[in-house]
Amino acid sequence: MALAGVFLPIALAIIMFGLGLSLTIADFRRVVAYPKATLVALVCQVLLLPAICFGLVLAFGLPPALAVGMMLLAASPGGTTANLYSHLFGGDVALNVTLTAINSVLAVVTLPLVTNLSLGYFAADSAALGLQFDKTVQVVAIVLVPVAIGMAVRAWLPRFADRMNTPVKIASAVILVLVILGALLQELDNLSGYIRSVGAITLVFSVISLAIGYWVPRLAGIERGQAVASCMEIGIHNATLSIAVALTLLNNTQMAVPAATYGVLMFFTAAAAGFLLRSRAAKLTPDAAR
Repeated sequence: MALAGVFLPIALAIIMFGLGLSLTIADFRRVVAYPKATLVALVCQVLLLPAICFGLVLAFGLPPALAVGMMLLAASPGGTTANLYSHLFGGDVALNVTLTAINSVLAVVTLPLVTNLSLGYFAADSAALGLQFDKTVQVVAIVLVPVAIGMAVRAWLPRFADRMNTPVKIASAVILVLVILGALLQELDNLSGYIRSVGAITLVFSVISLAIGYWVPRLAGIERGQAVASCMEIGIHNATLSIAVALTLLNNTQMAVPAATYGVLMFFTAAAAGFLLRSRAAKLTPDAAR
């Protein structure tokens, strides 16, 4: 736990700095260009997914710590991995970047709110204190400050930012794997039991997140490319942020297990969703695919 307290915030800062390198102020302004797609995706991300996750937690009967961990995962925003998957499978990457930018800001409010409500409901009798003001400030620090620094670097040194973009993304992927392995290794003795407890629910949650991310926008009349972007943004959560909050701010390893398990599964479920959407698009006429 001590090592996690030192290295995990640093790892997350690098990941969020990499996100900032890909963002500009224009990405926030782009909401005006995609008002409907942005609004639908944000409603799904901020309201619908936590509600569905709450229902899944009750249906699966998870113990309090794992239940809070699932809700923490549901409240986490998307990240750079969503942008990559969107690019690979024909999504509107500009919309992805816009959603990532906005979600990262909203998470400063929504993540502590959902976490504290979940602790109050599932762990009311435990010693968990939740994210008090000082810890909420830490959420701001680990989420927004590195992003702001990355954006500043991109604004002042655009060529350097372009050169660093790919190396930082690679480093972020490696860090994500190491963080997940570290979280799982800390609970090695209980690992098989945790996987049995949260493996199924994290898989179901991942599939539902991806399905909602695509089909809700499509049913709202949003074109396919933007729906694919929404699918990846909503379906790929920032597992590293969830693990960081659980381990360093809540000081609870069990709460990190759902995010660590999900962090492994999401690569496969998101890839499967991408191939299915690409296959479906190939069977449609160009007009029908829009």
